[in-house]
Amino acid sequence: MGVFVPFAAIAASALFILSLMWMSHPSTARRGVRAGEIGMVIAIIGALVQHEVVNYDLIIIAMIAGAAAGIPMALLMPMTAIPQRTAISHAFGALAVGLIGAAEYYKHAHPEYAGGFIMWVLMFEMLLGFLTCTASVVAFAKLQELMGSRPVSFPGQRIFNGAVALATVVIGATLAIDPTQTWLFPAFVALALLFGILLVIPIGGADMPTVIALLNSYAGLAASAMGFALGNKLLIVAGALDGASGFILALVMCKAMNRSFANVMFGGFGKVIAGVTGGKDDRVVRSASAEEAAMQLENASSVVIIPGYGMAVAQAQHKVSELYQALTKKGVDVKFAIHPVAGRMPGHMNVLLAEANVPYEQLVNLDDINPELPQADVAVIIGANDTVNPSARDDPQSAIAGMPIIEADRAKSVFVIKRSMNAGFAGIDNPIYYNSNTQMLFGDAKDMVGSIAKELSGGGSGLH
Repeated sequence: MGVFVPFAAIAASALFILSLMWMSHPSTARRGVRAGEIGMVIAIIGALVQHEVVNYDLIIIAMIAGAAAGIPMALLMPMTAIPQRTAISHAFGALAVGLIGAAEYYKHAHPEYAGGFIMWVLMFEMLLGFLTCTASVVAFAKLQELMGSRPVSFPGQRIFNGAVALATVVIGATLAIDPTQTWLFPAFVALALLFGILLVIPIGGADMPTVIALLNSYAGLAASAMGFALGNKLLIVAGALDGASGFILALVMCKAMNRSFANVMFGGFGKVIAGVTGGKDDRVVRSASAEEAAMQLENASSVVIIPGYGMAVAQAQHKVSELYQALTKKGVDVKFAIHPVAGRMPGHMNVLLAEANVPYEQLVNLDDINPELPQADVAVIIGANDTVNPSARDDPQSAIAGMPIIEADRAKSVFVIKRSMNAGFAGIDNPIYYNSNTQMLFGDAKDMVGSIAKELSGGGSGLH
């Protein structure tokens, strides 16, 4: 077994790196997932056969308990709940890191470890682990709508948050310098947990994709630090990969919204903007029926479908796939415009459409689709709000000014499938609803798209 353990670490590390590389493109994403799964199995086996393990009883119990919780999450949770599942997975992983760090702290709470590398690493690891745990739980609650997605604020919030963060760091440093002061340790853990809550409650739902990526980075850095504390090289590598990829993804999300980290964390995206959330009385909203939409789509040469979180909520991705197939059979060129922050997590729309077997090659990012939209006969917006809002492009005073958007308003004709005229996460009205080339299709996205697809397939009463 002495040879197997380092070999397993090298093999697992290589598979993790290949997994990240392959998952960077839709055509190789499945291969990347498989590589990651195989790498994790090898890593687990490598950990279980180490000579430090003298008793497997508790390990087996923990594995059974984890499988009992994880298998139902994987099999029963719908694809539309992937963001929530990702957030709660971060919480579990970060809690595990924090608890292992706590055990190691009490193991090393002796004068000979005072001010040593291990104690500093343990404090850093537990700070990130515990705050990531509660921050992820809050993110889960917001995504699952167990609590409001709007930012939560109170007077003196930033000062209070700063005081909590400073107190946590000071106590952590004190424990690293003198680990025998174990009476301070519960306060350190409690403050780290509290800071995680305070970190996320002021962030609105529109920023959840960036928050999830950032929490992923925190969890990875915590795991990497734990690897240093335990002397586990594989954990160092895996945690560093997780931390770096999460951070890069968060940067990509910020770039997609044309915002900085500071603006995401403290800008209050998602607040209701007083006075602009409703429409003006003199503006006309044109509505249409599924039959009218189907007739226009049938006569189109090119159609761009723009999915948003409303599609995910309605679980309409399979009906969208049916619409795609019906249009394709009639010779219509159909493309899907994908905004990086559409939905509640990075790649949310890609995951849902892949589940519905929409071809990868039909998914086009906003930079590539925008030049084509003026030539598109019809743009169909399904539950998207802020990612198609022209105010980001045209109004310097808008809350989302400068955010790159899918320029659906420049298509020759626009259909918007939406339950109501309510604003999106940014809390601002969307001028596209009132354009002369826009028609609203009010109703549940799944039912409306299904009705249009049925009309196109000849199953309705109006198309023959």
